[in-house]
Amino acid sequence: MTNLMKMVAACALLTGVSGGFAQTLLTSPPQDVLQLSASASVDVPQDLLVLTLATTKEGGDAAAVQTQLKQALDAALGVARVAAQPQQMDVRTGAFGMYPRHGKDGRISGWQGRAELVLQGRDFARITATAGKVQTMAISHIAFDLSREARAKVEGDAQGKAIEAFRQRATDLARGFGFAGYTLREVSVHSNESAPGPRPRMLAMEAKSAAMSADAAVPVEAGKAQVTVTISGSVQLR
Repeated sequence: MTNLMKMVAACALLTGVSGGFAQTLLTSPPQDVLQLSASASVDVPQDLLVLTLATTKEGGDAAAVQTQLKQALDAALGVARVAAQPQQMDVRTGAFGMYPRHGKDGRISGWQGRAELVLQGRDFARITATAGKVQTMAISHIAFDLSREARAKVEGDAQGKAIEAFRQRATDLARGFGFAGYTLREVSVHSNESAPGPRPRMLAMEAKSAAMSADAAVPVEAGKAQVTVTISGSVQLR
């Protein structure tokens, strides 16, 4: 009976040691693991023009101001829809809002409203010419962007360069630490777009110049966008 109790105690001791060893393996940090990242960028011309037309109206009666805004927007839409073409020039309404004005006594003394119309697309000449024909709204903002198709086209190139840069850096670091090479443990890919250098051209015009004709087109020139892909991850040195 005594021998049996000793055997049971010995088994329990071995089980405890084995479990503790396994727990140590699970909780111990990985050895010879390197965290790193690499990026690559590709410049691409911005191929999308976003032009915003706007008008502001004010008066003592909210309903009258709203009616004036609606009339101005309807007239602008009538001109823009004639020239609209999918992807070349898309037309959409922008912000439309009414705001009270307060007097010195804190009471509402009048109303001010603003309506916007947005022309967006790849045909810069069509967009600017159409904007010049709209008589009920003025150009308030011009900006440039990158279309989804243009972005996808260069994102693959940037990704390939980023992967190659990641692999080269991992190889160099492994050798620098005295290892022959590495194996990939985990990796993540991130991409973003920015406009390096000067900001895209923007205009703010409260009213059209008296010298501007109905067919006048505002001169615009797009810049370049920069698509950057970053590869981050960890490698096991070996």
